[in-house]
Amino acid sequence: MAAHRPHVLLAMSTDAAQTVFDDRRLARLGALAELAHDAPVTDFDLLPDEVLSEIEVLVTSWGAPELDAARLARLPRLRAVFHAAGSVRPIVTDEFWDRGILITSAADANAVPVAEFAFAAIVLAGKRAFLHVREPGFRPENGLHDYAGIGNVDRTIGIVGYSRIGRRVVEMLRMLDVRVLVADPFADAADVASAGAELVPLAELLPQADVLSLHAPALPETHHMIGAAELAALPGGATVINTARGALLDHDALLAECRTGRLDAVLDVTDPEPLPADSELLRLPNVAITPHIAGSLGTELRRLADSALDELEAFASGAAPRHPVTASEMATTA
Repeated sequence: MAAHRPHVLLAMSTDAAQTVFDDRRLARLGALAELAHDAPVTDFDLLPDEVLSEIEVLVTSWGAPELDAARLARLPRLRAVFHAAGSVRPIVTDEFWDRGILITSAADANAVPVAEFAFAAIVLAGKRAFLHVREPGFRPENGLHDYAGIGNVDRTIGIVGYSRIGRRVVEMLRMLDVRVLVADPFADAADVASAGAELVPLAELLPQADVLSLHAPALPETHHMIGAAELAALPGGATVINTARGALLDHDALLAECRTGRLDAVLDVTDPEPLPADSELLRLPNVAITPHIAGSLGTELRRLADSALDELEAFASGAAPRHPVTASEMATTA
């Protein structure tokens, strides 16, 4: 049992609270802290000042309000925010950072299913599974030579962005007999090498990649970082996989390449999202599109609750946070 039971408020949508926190995790929350209110809130105006003035910790998720100056003024005792979701961008403000409040993120927990999805997509891309999904079944008359372009041996996988997710994908790729190249201006070459990959410039990676998997954050500098020139640099028959953010990829340029059949694509995220119903990308047989399902969903969401509760337990016992987020990181992370 924690030495101190801080006053905690769940600041998130009802939908998030009900899906991220099951009964077992709510019971753990109750054992660690004093709940200031018996229901999650998205609007602090619904609570009186005498309740807000006692709150030391916010446990947040999707639907949490932005912590601007006015809201922070009503939370004079707030010391920590434990975010049971990925990016904290919708929550933090300059005033928040000025207050020196601790904030942590469950982005590391959320990286797990995205990396699993990306790894699965890479394997299926190597087997050309998306191209064969509409075929009626096994054809005994086909010879082995009919499948000469299929396989996950001696392939080169290009990973753009050595993020939490990109790093996990690289580690998973150790299971395959493939060569892995990583492009990320902020990555350390020795760290990448220890994971079994090679750090190279993007221009060097592209012409060698049989599969290109995107894992960079969505920043002004990364908007359309994979455009017409980059796609043209990929070898014919390559597959582009995007489980990061749609804006990393120029969809007009991608359409031009996929329309000819020179490239294939697996897109879990698009720009815009969702694509218009008349988008040609939705009809091409060599483009597979899933509805942003790579991230945590269903039972996977409970990892996010566990992450926030682990942070709460550490805070209550005076231990160091596990996954703190700092203002300086906002320039290079999602």
